[in-house]
Amino acid sequence: MAENQNVTLSLPRELLRRIKRVAADRDTSVSALMTEALSRLADEDRRYSAARKRALAAMKSARSLGTRGRRTWTRDELHER
Repeated sequence: MAENQNVTLSLPRELLRRIKRVAADRDTSVSALMTEALSRLADEDRRYSAARKRALAAMKSARSLGTRGRRTWTRDELHER
């Protein structure tokens, strides 16, 4: 099990009151709720960063569409009626 470290957190009084109620309803502690919420946030951020890196890599190695990077049409040709 990982070693815990205490931190000081300043919250608006009304928010803390609501969080304490949620913790009591879930039969857990405010600390456990905060650990869960912060862990979820860190995981989401890690997944977002990984997805962003994959998307950027995919854009850099995009398949050729057969144009060799040159346009073979004009704007007017695309908009002919």
